[in-house]
Amino acid sequence: MIKLPEEFENRMKEMLGDEYEDFRASYDEKKKTGIRVNTLKISVEDFKKRFPYELTPVAWCDTGFEAASDEKYGRSALHDAGAFYMQEPSAMAVAASIAGICDLKGKKVLDLCAAPGGKSTQLASFMSGEGILVSNEINRERANILSSNIERCGIRNAVVLNETPEKIADTFEEYFDVVVVDAPCSGEGMFRKDETAIKEWSPENVKMCAERQKDILDEAVKTVAPGGYLVYSTCTFAPAEDEEQITNFLENYPEFELTEVPNFKYFDSILRNSARLWPHKINGEGHFIAILKRDGERKDRESGKKKKREDRADKRASMLIEEFIKENLNGFEFDKDNTVCFKDSVYLLPEGFDKNLKGLKVVRPGIHLGDIKKDRFEPSHSLAMVLSPAECKRVADLDEDEALKFRHGEEIRKDLENGWTLVSFMSVSLGWGKAVNGSLKNHYPKGLRIMY
Repeated sequence: MIKLPEEFENRMKEMLGDEYEDFRASYDEKKKTGIRVNTLKISVEDFKKRFPYELTPVAWCDTGFEAASDEKYGRSALHDAGAFYMQEPSAMAVAASIAGICDLKGKKVLDLCAAPGGKSTQLASFMSGEGILVSNEINRERANILSSNIERCGIRNAVVLNETPEKIADTFEEYFDVVVVDAPCSGEGMFRKDETAIKEWSPENVKMCAERQKDILDEAVKTVAPGGYLVYSTCTFAPAEDEEQITNFLENYPEFELTEVPNFKYFDSILRNSARLWPHKINGEGHFIAILKRDGERKDRESGKKKKREDRADKRASMLIEEFIKENLNGFEFDKDNTVCFKDSVYLLPEGFDKNLKGLKVVRPGIHLGDIKKDRFEPSHSLAMVLSPAECKRVADLDEDEALKFRHGEEIRKDLENGWTLVSFMSVSLGWGKAVNGSLKNHYPKGLRIMY
């Protein structure tokens, strides 16, 4: 039996009354594991045909499934190809809830506390490549993990930043249609999943988290456009971090009002229209969600400062990229005026992104198209991951054994036309190879290669 902090148990007994014993018993059940299909790369129907394990649907997420926690899903080729994301079922509720209210296609969306990327990648799937997604994480190491997951899932319209909420607020005043704040919290809802959260829990930590959450919200609110939404979530049960946090927010910002959380209106919360996800009532861990809508109507704002010419791909680089596209791709749109160069690396910004990135800690300013090496262009792994087989002139779809060898970094024997070749598994892009005289030279990144 998991030993819970005594002060936590006493508070939960007061909150739950007769339901407490059921709540307490849930901690002795297995932690819940979930997988969410990445519809940017594969349809749910096709995924179910190709995935070799039994799946149970998650009631509040059409692309989510409960899965056995003892399976090594993360080692599969479909996972490395970005066909699915490992995500705890309750965590899927946040993006699914705002998507149930607001069509995210074409919107400007901020995920302010985004690492490791579960909610960002889910928001991106609802956006379907349309609009602008800014995913931010203040911790540099975690921001790199976030960027890696954005890349793996083949997201075309994302900018990844490593900034403070204050800097984000200064740069993106009233810019976003939707702002998601999955706030750092005391983690009470994760006790079954993470014993470290139990060891680190204390009333003092709850208070500290609540103060930090208020500071984050005071900055996040500045980025919400009139008529936009602010989505607040935690994985804790502490009222100080949940209902009290939102009550205080509404007192300070009367231009916002709570909007009913779709799919969860039947879950108890002491604050009308917010939602609590209880582990003894659902197949998931603990979560809290509140959706706040700002009054008013969005007004078109003047574009930010134009990017300086020297930041863009120069004529030689643009020519090399265009030659690569002509020789190897079908229908991929390259706007040389929408590119940013960092030394020899060329990035394609999301369409319509009008903010100058100078002065910001940028991890990923869009799609990393590739690098200019002397007089040639070498495509990046990121570019491979956003492409579908239909967008490439040469494709090598590997079987399971070949896909394993490819992820090891091995050369694959294939009779293919010479040239850059998109390598796929079950028709989902996995990386680049270069066909040379019957061999597929391996360009899978060394940092991603598997050792088992």
